[in-house]
Amino acid sequence: MSETFHSPVYGVRAVPFEKVIPNTYNPNAVAPPELKLLYQSIKEDGYTMPIVCYYDRENDRYVIVDGFHRYRIMRDYPDIYRREQGLLPVSVIDKPLDHRMASTIRHNRARGSHSVDLMSNIVRELHELGRSDSWISKHLGMDKDEILRLKQITGLAALFADVEFGTAWQPAGEIDQPEELPDWLEDEEEEKLFL
Repeated sequence: MSETFHSPVYGVRAVPFEKVIPNTYNPNAVAPPELKLLYQSIKEDGYTMPIVCYYDRENDRYVIVDGFHRYRIMRDYPDIYRREQGLLPVSVIDKPLDHRMASTIRHNRARGSHSVDLMSNIVRELHELGRSDSWISKHLGMDKDEILRLKQITGLAALFADVEFGTAWQPAGEIDQPEELPDWLEDEEEEKLFL
């Protein structure tokens, strides 16, 4: 008998605003005009999409995976808080941190842009959690060049552990040195001695 998968959206919960907290890694930014439009949309139409969260049982908190700006509207606009009676619509996913980070990126990339600095920090954090470039590429929808550029921004050598360098690069001491200089170079070296 196969296990049936039910999308989290079918279990939307009304969660007290005070129990919902932002994650520490969201790289998505919304410009003020779009944020104002989001407020207008929620004011006119209500919350039409739930905030995706992970439930932290130990602290009895819902950590946002996607929907920070919808959360922010309730935080910043008392009229929305009052109308919604301090409740946010939440759908819950139960995944470890690395998969939640990947979910956040997938949600955001499907609709908007990211802060480059925050994206490079996410790549660093995923590497620190033991995730390879291949895993990041697969789960975040990035090509290897994009991952490499984000690693370069952080400047951490540990992030390049997965990178294979071409044969053109050799550590000092391993480069074959000719025993004698070529004739044309010997002539130039002698001329320098007499200058």
